[in-house]
Amino acid sequence: MTILQEIQKWSEKQPNWQQDIIARLYGKADLEAEDYDDMYALLKSEHGIEDPHKRIPGKLAADQITAPQEAGRLVQIVAIKNLLNVNALAPHQRLPIKPVGLSVIYGENGTGKSGYSRVLKKACRARDKSEAIHPNANVAVAQREPAQASFEILVDGEEMEVEWIANQVSPEQLSSVSIFDSHCARAYVDNKGDFAYVPYGLDILSKLVDVCGKLKSMAGADSATAMPNVAMFADLARTATKTGALLAKLSAITAPQEIETLATISADEQLRFEKLALALAEADPKQKAQALRIKATRFSELANRITAAASALDDAKVAELKKLIYESTVAKQAAEVARQDFKGAEGLLPGTGGDTWRALFEAARAFSAESHANSIFPHLGPEAACPLCQNLLTDTGDARLRAFEVFIHKEAEKAHTIARSIAATAYQAVKNAQIDLSIDAGLAADLVTASQELANECSSAQLALNERREAILKASIPLGDWNAIDALAIPSSDALAAISKKMRVDAQILEDTMDVAAKAAMVVEHAELGARRRLSELKTAALECIAKFSLAGKLSKCALAASATAPISRFSTVLSNSMATKQVVDALNAELQSLNVHELKVAMKPESLKGRTQFKLVLEVPGALPAKDILSEGEQRAIALASFLTEVNLAPGHGGVVFDDPVSSLDHRRRWHVAKRLAQEATKRQVIVLTHDIYFLCILQQEADALGLELEPQCIRRAPDGFGVQSDRLPFDAMPTSKRVGALRQKQVAVAKAHKNGDEEMAKRLTRDAYHDLRIAWERAVEEILLQGVVTRFTEGIKTQQLKYVEVKDDDVAIINAGMTKSSKFEHDAAAPAQLPTPHPDELSVDIETLEGWRIVVDARKKTLAARR
Repeated sequence: MTILQEIQKWSEKQPNWQQDIIARLYGKADLEAEDYDDMYALLKSEHGIEDPHKRIPGKLAADQITAPQEAGRLVQIVAIKNLLNVNALAPHQRLPIKPVGLSVIYGENGTGKSGYSRVLKKACRARDKSEAIHPNANVAVAQREPAQASFEILVDGEEMEVEWIANQVSPEQLSSVSIFDSHCARAYVDNKGDFAYVPYGLDILSKLVDVCGKLKSMAGADSATAMPNVAMFADLARTATKTGALLAKLSAITAPQEIETLATISADEQLRFEKLALALAEADPKQKAQALRIKATRFSELANRITAAASALDDAKVAELKKLIYESTVAKQAAEVARQDFKGAEGLLPGTGGDTWRALFEAARAFSAESHANSIFPHLGPEAACPLCQNLLTDTGDARLRAFEVFIHKEAEKAHTIARSIAATAYQAVKNAQIDLSIDAGLAADLVTASQELANECSSAQLALNERREAILKASIPLGDWNAIDALAIPSSDALAAISKKMRVDAQILEDTMDVAAKAAMVVEHAELGARRRLSELKTAALECIAKFSLAGKLSKCALAASATAPISRFSTVLSNSMATKQVVDALNAELQSLNVHELKVAMKPESLKGRTQFKLVLEVPGALPAKDILSEGEQRAIALASFLTEVNLAPGHGGVVFDDPVSSLDHRRRWHVAKRLAQEATKRQVIVLTHDIYFLCILQQEADALGLELEPQCIRRAPDGFGVQSDRLPFDAMPTSKRVGALRQKQVAVAKAHKNGDEEMAKRLTRDAYHDLRIAWERAVEEILLQGVVTRFTEGIKTQQLKYVEVKDDDVAIINAGMTKSSKFEHDAAAPAQLPTPHPDELSVDIETLEGWRIVVDARKKTLAARR
């Protein structure tokens, strides 16, 4: 397995937060502040600290990296096509690529070349993920779809087409293609001090250790900040109470419920605390207790009096009295009927049989017991004297008394008598009820002390009782209004009983203070309640302290976890040792030499410090300056290229390689070395180069020609359909003379068209541009045709072997001078040429064909010259 494959497999066994770091380091050369925020949040979340943003850790999946390569398999890219939703690239384009040798994709800045580059990186599973593929800004958000592209490939010579879609697993076959660009280069060169050759992927482990170190510092600092200040609990923690003991050991493991329980004081406990405080402060508890018991008794008696008075006049008594009076009235009415019959007898005085008469008759009965002791009233006999008038009764009087007795004992009269008696008893019970509450001044004062509200209720109760009885008595007389009796509003005896009970409890507390053991218990209880009352005031702070202790503890665990980098270092050492071979060292030194980095040699000097296990690049120069102060940026890029090529060539298989602007930061001399090395590599495998550097393109053409490689660059340009449109036509500056003539002919056609349409300004501008290019074409013809490439601008050296093809005749000089002079005359937009008539399109055509005719003549005599010399 490759180092990246080993790291990916190893990462699966690491904590989630470390897996996320590894995934980030794989995809980003430089982590940003936002990355550290995310990684720190994941570290904390894994140790019990909630993440408000609910971040989900990323993982380096096996399908994100290069798949295990089959030693004999060959994968070649033939074309990239059908790019959709990739930046502003025109859709349904096809970019052909040579499956063997060297392919160059040229595009000026802003033509869409970077779109193809980004698709290649993502489809081929390059590490760098920093360059996002953006959708076309001109497409509505709702209509945007994922970026996608198709690849025509050869797998061991068999044609195949694979699809790549953004955010989905890239085709496994494309992972055989390796990618190098300015971002990937950072994985090879360490700019933090020493320059080191870190095998591709191994930098992840050293950076993982660095990230862990930063996370450790962050967690350590936050842990120190999170530690709570417990000074506010110091006094309370020193008390010999349960609350003090709890606060003395306040920590992350303290249960918040313990604080809640102790800090919750009920109303009864609050009252108990206050009573204990008063009792313990009392100078003469015995006398105070006696006074409280007396008051308690008076309150109990008052409660009993109120209960009795209320009972005597309660609604049930009123209802009963009302019922009895009603029944008496009904009985009276029945007796009255019987009485009327009695009154109808002859010789009776008016009123006989009525209540007055009845009273008189009963008085006679009572008197006869004394006056006629030997007789039973009314059987006194005719000779007896009347008990009332004391005249002889005679037979008539005796008979009348007997008749009166019969009337009295008749049923209706008897019922009336009984009902009247019962009602009278009930009436007298109300009239004579004891409703005096006996609230004297002393009791009234005690009531006020106990409760002003209760005192007011008791005072009003007496008046209410009196008024109610008066109303009941008035309602009892004939035609009385029972509805005039108001409801009885008096205090509940329960309130008085409760106060009485409380006084007795308080008295007992006071009496207990006179007992040494009991008082000691009270002191302890008072202290406990006092500590709890104080804790109730500090409860919020105490709970916050527990939370802070817990947070600090969790942060300490985070710091401890982040500091455990020894396993990373050991794993890095194992992987590094697998690369510590003479083959690797020799290959890397050879690559450095080929790229003209002669100052550096790779020595097998493994080091392991905080996870960094690597081979040092030792500078063979005098002095002790750090490498970063000696090597230029171009030399650093060359080192990165050498490292990349080393690993590509040591890997199994012959998968293609892609270079995106490989000569960025390189001077023209080193560009030649890079071009030569890439051309050499193209003799062994497919090499694809993306560049915007026309000079580098020209160099690649020459190096390819030198090795006999066929190079047909593809150009990326902007067209009406959009960016990234493929064209076989090279930029004018990169064309040989023959193709420049073809391009000039196309320009002449455009000039003729503008002239025909009557657009003279357009025709003039196009004519000027054409003569500009014609002048450049003459310059190129001198180098390529006349001098046969002996001397070429921007190239190193002189090709003396080409001199055998060179012959400069007078006609050559005259034709070239004439062509250059006329072209220079009309290419500039100056005052003098502005006064000259613009050449006709036919004249421009003649001037172009003059160049082509001369080229053919000079090229034809090449063989003759070679044979003669």
